[in-house]
Amino acid sequence: MRRPTKPGKTVRRARALRRRMSPAEVKLWCELRMRPDGLKFRHQHPAENFSLDFYCAAARLVVEVDGEVHNRGNQPAFDTARDAFLARYGLETLRIPAAWLYQDMDAVIRHIVATARGRMPLHHRPERAGGPPPQAELGED
Repeated sequence: MRRPTKPGKTVRRARALRRRMSPAEVKLWCELRMRPDGLKFRHQHPAENFSLDFYCAAARLVVEVDGEVHNRGNQPAFDTARDAFLARYGLETLRIPAAWLYQDMDAVIRHIVATARGRMPLHHRPERAGGPPPQAELGED
């Protein structure tokens, strides 16, 4: 992804948003910061001119918490355009209605983890590409 056109402004905005989280975002962040299933998430991650609510770099997954405002005015069109923009960089956006977080948080976390795991490669890249694993990892002396 390209660098933001005004990186200082985007980073400052992301920092401000971290201090003004909605109650739904606080609730989800309390769960995601515990690294469910070993997945690391970032909160209010700056990307281009946007701040992503939650971002898992390993899965290239964006998780957005959508409150009622996302159903009004031109916000649905803006969200669709934003998701399409992020998709051009290989990022998938998973939109979670804020109400779901209060209904069944465990189901939401399972859904996020399953989506992230479904986007990850089956095998991680070897640390030393082109060579065998170190002998110690094979249990040999």
